[in-house]
Amino acid sequence: MTMQTAPDGVEVVATAEDAASLASPPLLVIETVTAFLDEHGLGSGPLAWERIGDGQSNITYRISRGGQVLVLRRGPRPPLPRSTHDMVREARIQRLLRTEGIPVPEVVAVCEDESLLGVPFYVMSYLDGVVITDTVPTHLDPVEQRDATSRAVVETLTQLHRVDVTTADLAGLGRPDGYLERQVARFAQLWEANTTRELPQVAALATWLEQNRPRTQAAAVVHGDYRIGNLMFADRAPATVVGILDWEMATLGDPLADLGYLAATYSDPGSEPTIMELTPVTRQPGYWTRQQLVDHYAQRSGLDVTALPWYQALALWKSAIFCEAIYTRWLHGERPGDDFSPTLEAGVPRLLQQSQEHAQQL
Repeated sequence: MTMQTAPDGVEVVATAEDAASLASPPLLVIETVTAFLDEHGLGSGPLAWERIGDGQSNITYRISRGGQVLVLRRGPRPPLPRSTHDMVREARIQRLLRTEGIPVPEVVAVCEDESLLGVPFYVMSYLDGVVITDTVPTHLDPVEQRDATSRAVVETLTQLHRVDVTTADLAGLGRPDGYLERQVARFAQLWEANTTRELPQVAALATWLEQNRPRTQAAAVVHGDYRIGNLMFADRAPATVVGILDWEMATLGDPLADLGYLAATYSDPGSEPTIMELTPVTRQPGYWTRQQLVDHYAQRSGLDVTALPWYQALALWKSAIFCEAIYTRWLHGERPGDDFSPTLEAGVPRLLQQSQEHAQQL
């Protein structure tokens, strides 16, 4: 095979020798991955690959080999903060949750050896299903299936939040006490480290979030990026979630942080769009409104959602800071050919404004 390129460098090479000749490491080395799969008895023969997902953070590949289909997930090219791209931890979380009956892919192999691809990675089973983004799969398009899709989104979240986090294995995933306080402090520091411009609203919102922090009612596994686009649905009706994807932000904390993020980024017919709305189809008739999602979650979880605007403000404030880091990398020439990053010049201030609008609801 020839070298395959991406906007930020060579993406896939055939051999380790090819990789060694590059100034920046590739994302996949075919002979290296093949040897790793051989070692774990995963497929046989030549390997075919396809990149899947939007790849804004960690990177995912569909791997086909000898009739077996797998998924390889790895972090971006180093150097990057390990805390946000810990593949070993991400695989461990999924393994633990799978034993609790949570719909996640089966992790079949984990590589902690950074010498293979430059970063740790893991391999998981391939889920046969669909992800809803800007189009609706035919089998989920009838009005009753749109209703069922909305219900499944909320009930899968409540299922996750009911997992007992006091067991020895799960308790080691994080410290739920002080989660909200740490979130505000950590992202305020990330802003200072990742911006090149002055946006006073960031600090003002950080102060407001700290001064108005609600009492955490329960401890739960928090996904950290729970939205429809990170759910895989069965490829036939009725609407059923067969997999929750992208666990890189998961920890133990306040479950309403997930609900706040879901609600704040949800495409609702009555709200102005944000750059974080990645599944715009829910503006169409038949899908639940944002308020219906929140009400059903409150009913199923038994939690008081009165303070939800605080969590929505937190979600969009954090999103603005994360997006600012992407924008700064683009300004520094680290994301050439990227059409999304330039929109963040105006997109980040708009996220901060929308965060402020949620804050004003309390």
